[in-house]
Amino acid sequence: MIIITGATGQLGQQVIAALRQHLPADQIVASVRDTAKATRHLGDDIQVRTGDFDHPENLETTFRDAAQVLIVSVDKVGKAATDLHHAAIRAARAVGAGRILYTSHQGARLHSPFTADHDHALTEQFLAEGTTPFTALRHGFYAESALHMVGSGLRKGELRVPEDGPISWTARADLAAADAAILAQAGRIDGISPPLTGTKAYTMADLARLASEESGRDIRHVTVTDEEWLAATEARGVPTVYARMLLGTFLAARRGDFNVVDPSLANLIGRPPLGMRKILRDFLREPQGEAH
Repeated sequence: MIIITGATGQLGQQVIAALRQHLPADQIVASVRDTAKATRHLGDDIQVRTGDFDHPENLETTFRDAAQVLIVSVDKVGKAATDLHHAAIRAARAVGAGRILYTSHQGARLHSPFTADHDHALTEQFLAEGTTPFTALRHGFYAESALHMVGSGLRKGELRVPEDGPISWTARADLAAADAAILAQAGRIDGISPPLTGTKAYTMADLARLASEESGRDIRHVTVTDEEWLAATEARGVPTVYARMLLGTFLAARRGDFNVVDPSLANLIGRPPLGMRKILRDFLREPQGEAH
């Protein structure tokens, strides 16, 4: 059995959809907190089990008979995140899973100014301390995160951001397809994967230029101080802990942590990854509303 955690989340659903193209549905298990939601989103041919990292005492039942477990990283930061990741890893080890896969991130390293990358590095370290084979999937930075961070500015015509650096933004759907390809060929990547990225890295100025070309409007790129951006982000209602994490994206980008491209993703999915120009084009053509 291949067990996918967070299976009703944005990544988990797409991994299962992609995995269906490789394997029969009866080899796939969805681990979710809300089983009713899973049936609505995944169909009734996928086995669904209740799995909640907040209740690790039940995870061994969730992970039983697992040849592989894909642990999709949680949407928390700091100790709250690593505690949950470690609980899931312990449960997968306890049931004798043949391989543990974990959705990590490009640029993962201890003491990264981007809090999530520090958390990913700690989880990778915990995986490496065990004897169970593992794959840490070094996902490229989600292109959808770029739209969430600066989409409203692109639509309004002015991108006000701190000093940044190039980021190889990568479509979530492409990463889901790569994850599925790796799961379908157990052991293809052992340990930490190469960076699974798009084919080009872009600065915020590049995004403003691309959006200008695709929209036919002049979209300005304005550099502001870290403090000014943080205050404006918190004023929009973003909690301080997440606003600081987002600021860490810019700090890490300045260091070049995300300025890497690699052919591995394209090789896994058998086609060129979606380009940022197309992602921006589709976004700017959508009705006005929240960014992804």
